[in-house]
Amino acid sequence: MAQRYVRVQSHTGQLHYGLLRPDRSVQVLDAPPWLQGQPMEDELSPSQYSILAPCAPSKVVAVGKNYADHAAEMGTPLPTEPLIFIKPSTTVTSVGAPIFYPSQTQRLDYEGELAVVIGDRCAQVLPDEARAKIWGYTIANDITARDLQKRDGQWTRAKGFDSFCPLGPWIVRELNPGAVLQTFLNDQPTPVQSATLDAMVFSPDYLVAYISQIMTLLPGDVVLTGTPAGVGPLAIGDQVRVEIEGIGVLQNQVVARLEPKTA
Repeated sequence: MAQRYVRVQSHTGQLHYGLLRPDRSVQVLDAPPWLQGQPMEDELSPSQYSILAPCAPSKVVAVGKNYADHAAEMGTPLPTEPLIFIKPSTTVTSVGAPIFYPSQTQRLDYEGELAVVIGDRCAQVLPDEARAKIWGYTIANDITARDLQKRDGQWTRAKGFDSFCPLGPWIVRELNPGAVLQTFLNDQPTPVQSATLDAMVFSPDYLVAYISQIMTLLPGDVVLTGTPAGVGPLAIGDQVRVEIEGIGVLQNQVVARLEPKTA
């Protein structure tokens, strides 16, 4: 089994990066692993921590329509260059945390994706240099208010609500390019999304290099690599599960967002 790097909060409130052992205990590191964090003597048992998103990015850069079948289902041509947008860092949430359904939308969609975690400052690199800037891989769900996306004409609001980027449960260093990504709803046996990662139009290395020509990627930043065909709506109470071979399972439940009371 590949080493699994986690970010956790102890029940005393301290934040830690660590290595997850097979018995679910955590070997604490003295810094984020992409900043050369080293194992400490400290260890947390499964009852002593709660798992968080595996990193705390300064920004999440996402990519639209990076699978041909998804572009087709959206009724749009395939982009000739990566279509990128930003999700605020405040969208990031962890495995098991709720996805909040805002009252402003009537159509909330799941989008299961591979996420790459940047390990080194990355500015104006070439594709053959970008691979060394990717520290590892995790799972994301690019939650989208589809009606707001169409109404606004740009995607900030539709992609930017708190909890709209479940991320995790951990990071692995290596991944088979042919690994399968699947999304499931409510424990149904048939996935609503299924594709191999090598079906992307633009590879992760290419995406990182492309984005680095526009903005500097910092250690711990996250790039979402796009979703395959099969996106669809979520309802309050739904459980959505994204699985990627070689990483694990990211599962979250949709709940109603508490809105402020009007006078």
